[in-house]
Amino acid sequence: MDNATIIKKSYPVLSMSCASCANSIQEILTMQAGVVSASVNYANAIAQIEFIPTITNAYKLKTALQSAGYDLMIIETEEAKDTLEEIQKENFKSLQRKTIGAIAISIPLMAFAMVPSLMNLPYANFIMWALATPVVMWFGKQFFIGAYKKLKHKSANMDTLVAISTGVAYLFSVYNTLFPEYWHSKGLHAHVYFETSAVVIAFILLGKLLEDKAKGNTSSAIKKLMGLQPKTVIVIQEGGNQLEMPIAFVNIGDILLVKPGEKIAVDGIVINGNSFVDESMISGEPIPVQKNKNEKVFAGTINQKGSFQFKAEKVGGDTLLSQIIKMVQDAQGSKAPVQKLVDKIAGIFVPIVIGISLLSLLIWLYFGGENGFTHGLLSMVTVLVIACPCALGLATPTAIMVGVGRGAEHGILIKDAESLELAKNINVIVLDKTGTITDGKPTLTNIIWFENETVESRNILYSIEKSSEHPLADAIVQYYKESATFTNNISIENISGQGIQGIYKNKKYYIGNENLIKNKNIIINDNAKLWITEKLNKANTVVLFSDENKLLAVISIADKIKDSSIEAIKLLKNNGIDVYMLTGDNEQTARAVSDQVGINHYKANVMPAQKSEFIKDLQKQGKIVAMVGDGINDSNALAQADVSIAMGKGSDIAMDVAKMTIISSDLTKIYQAIKLSKHTVSTIRQNLFWAFIYNIIGIPIAAGVLYPINGFLLDPMIAGGAMALSSVSVVTNSLLLKMKKI
Repeated sequence: MDNATIIKKSYPVLSMSCASCANSIQEILTMQAGVVSASVNYANAIAQIEFIPTITNAYKLKTALQSAGYDLMIIETEEAKDTLEEIQKENFKSLQRKTIGAIAISIPLMAFAMVPSLMNLPYANFIMWALATPVVMWFGKQFFIGAYKKLKHKSANMDTLVAISTGVAYLFSVYNTLFPEYWHSKGLHAHVYFETSAVVIAFILLGKLLEDKAKGNTSSAIKKLMGLQPKTVIVIQEGGNQLEMPIAFVNIGDILLVKPGEKIAVDGIVINGNSFVDESMISGEPIPVQKNKNEKVFAGTINQKGSFQFKAEKVGGDTLLSQIIKMVQDAQGSKAPVQKLVDKIAGIFVPIVIGISLLSLLIWLYFGGENGFTHGLLSMVTVLVIACPCALGLATPTAIMVGVGRGAEHGILIKDAESLELAKNINVIVLDKTGTITDGKPTLTNIIWFENETVESRNILYSIEKSSEHPLADAIVQYYKESATFTNNISIENISGQGIQGIYKNKKYYIGNENLIKNKNIIINDNAKLWITEKLNKANTVVLFSDENKLLAVISIADKIKDSSIEAIKLLKNNGIDVYMLTGDNEQTARAVSDQVGINHYKANVMPAQKSEFIKDLQKQGKIVAMVGDGINDSNALAQADVSIAMGKGSDIAMDVAKMTIISSDLTKIYQAIKLSKHTVSTIRQNLFWAFIYNIIGIPIAAGVLYPINGFLLDPMIAGGAMALSSVSVVTNSLLLKMKKI
């Protein structure tokens, strides 16, 4: 079993009607042979299943659910996704039609029940029966079908509550209409409750309609991301012909043309032209990014002014946009730890409510006197109607969906609900230096020429460094790539550990460290020495350029500190979070960087394995630790941390291990993620509080607990409206997260 291959898949679930359904489906899936784990989210109707493909498969799981009255959509093609969308749209339209029909018929039915002149008509009860029947039997038939399917499998859900309550009210009214003399013989009036059965169904249908509409809004971030990819692209064929084709036919290596204002279809690299590209939908950064030849572009971003051609490097599900969409979908479908308790409650909620409703009937029969049966029957119906497992079931997942979506809109990718819930407790953040606090790319920061800078000397410096394989050489090449010309007839020789030598027109040139220049007996004057010492104290690397006789120039190269780092670290510290920096660099560099950004705690010369040990030590002190890194060497530490955050421009391994990814690599996003966690958890708590309070207060009132005190007995119709409102209010409260500032 340990060596068995386990695959994880997410499938849409069909025919769910309430939170209890999600719990039932989860139990059915978990019981299947070969299923390692299953998690079903009622809010977005997605099942995340881990299973062993040699023991079971999606078709077997689908069959298991179908036998219980549910279904699983297992085809993963684009056509299937479109079909699912069509099914969801059609279901919503059908629910809309049923709701309108039920309300339209319930209005005159209410008039017959409440207006004395209509109530006393000779055939009033038969007219009400005729009006209530289509509402109960046609518009509300889904509840009875669902309840029957659950009964066959000895389970119960929201459909069961609605079917029993409205069915009992309807059948009791039919009996009283056909056999009124039974009650007359006992000196009682033969009451009918046709309006109750119909109006309750109308209210519940309206509630489900509003709930579905609101639930659709919780996944608006996914819809926005999906809408970023164009349907067609322009491919440049051999010979320069332009051909418009569907995006599905684009292959790796194809040359694509992007015009001003168009969305970029796939990930690739610019080969011709230049432009500014709006990448805010992926990175959350509002300023357009300049794109020149050999620079990467990403699917879903929007070209601004110029036209350019680029070569497709990643297509279909491999593009950054597709990976983001999948990550957001998985995160929205995951469950926060608090949800486990709620799931258990939702699983036993319906049987408990049925038990309470029957108990209220028995108590009324025993203590209610001559109206005991009538009041008991109404109380039983009202208890069944007012109870709402959906509010409980929606409380956590809707908040998680909105929170994860909000994060994605700001360039913060959150992989699972657990890390989103935990982030608010972070009290220590450990930062890697290179690529996290700094850009991770050496850049020429300053150059001083001691001899006049000539075109020839510049070209020689550029050409020697262009031929070098040293990482620092690239910083000089990038600095001079626009103003220097490559000279071919220069012979190059590397001087191990010191630098590089070039020979041009029989004259030697040296580029390297101080030792190289001193070894060649070239004098470094006092001004140069002072400048070199100053730069070294600022953690810059210094490169010297000379000919055979004299020093020509000194160059400082640094891994620049990101613009956001100082502000981000100050923000974290001001909010009571301790910040540590770990780096493999030397003590001098580590001290210089930590001083510049305001970090009080740092460790230099740290090996990758030592980073995870350092985090363990902090955790032993009871700290909730977040690790932020971008490289392969950070992956162990990321895995060890309570909350792991990867910089989006780092390695794929770091992003794979981390539970959060900051796409833009802007450190200020970390505090935004913590604020988002606080807002989301606060919303979950509010939702759960109101969902529990609603049921704790509503069910006893529905059972008639206030009747002995003030004669108040809750009307089932009002209970139906309250039940519908409870789910809608929970989802609406979650949607308010979109307005919270992070």
